[in-house]
Amino acid sequence: MSEFRVEQQSTRRQGRAALIGKSRQVFLGAMLPILILALWQVLSSSGAFSVSQLPPPAEVVSGALGLIERGTLWGHIAISLQRVFAGFALGAALGIALGSAVGLSKFVSQLLQPTIGALRAVPSLAWVPLLLIWMGIYEEPKITLIAIGAFFPVFTTVASGLAAVDRNLIEVGRAYGLKSIKLVTRILLPASSPIIFSGLRLGLAQAWLFLVAAELIASSKGLGFLLLDSQNTARTDVLFVAIILLALLGKLSDVVITQVEKRALRWI
Repeated sequence: MSEFRVEQQSTRRQGRAALIGKSRQVFLGAMLPILILALWQVLSSSGAFSVSQLPPPAEVVSGALGLIERGTLWGHIAISLQRVFAGFALGAALGIALGSAVGLSKFVSQLLQPTIGALRAVPSLAWVPLLLIWMGIYEEPKITLIAIGAFFPVFTTVASGLAAVDRNLIEVGRAYGLKSIKLVTRILLPASSPIIFSGLRLGLAQAWLFLVAAELIASSKGLGFLLLDSQNTARTDVLFVAIILLALLGKLSDVVITQVEKRALRWI
């Protein structure tokens, strides 16, 4: 009976410690945004900036509420999410496929790495005229540009992750009769999974960066379009709304992929 009580007390202490740790993490993570918000309020109300340069936080909130009342904000968010995830899925799939081939084969690496390395140096906006000529002005060039942005981080990390797997693990797998696909799925992918997920997170972040460039291509909806339109109409409050939403959605998508990573690595 005493052992059961001791175990209960130990479980409670661990629960309290975990709760305190989580609360501390949330508090520390919220400190900088709160300080930035306070500094923003001070600067906008002190006269250091005009309202057209730096609107106060309350005006930005009012601008967001105005977009919601007109029923346009959710449409901008929805189409941007659709473009980002479609482009990311396409770019990540291609990055994993080619990165795996490069990481597993010296011949493929020598064949592809120089060309892909050169293409990686091309700025995002340099692709826009070519994509417009090839694909027109609809969704295809936008999703393709986002896919290009997502591809390179995923490709690089997958290739380097697979190439860096301990050769002793591979020899052990071969000793147990694992070959080709089984060797990849049971040894190489589990061993390189943390690096691969890091590449996916980088690719997703890059997809959000390329979204803005993509939505400059004859768009009438999306957060990138909202940025450009608010600049042209001198609506700095809406400009801040778009920037904040891009930051929040980018962070939220990163949290989602981090949770997927934790579950996947737990199963492995």
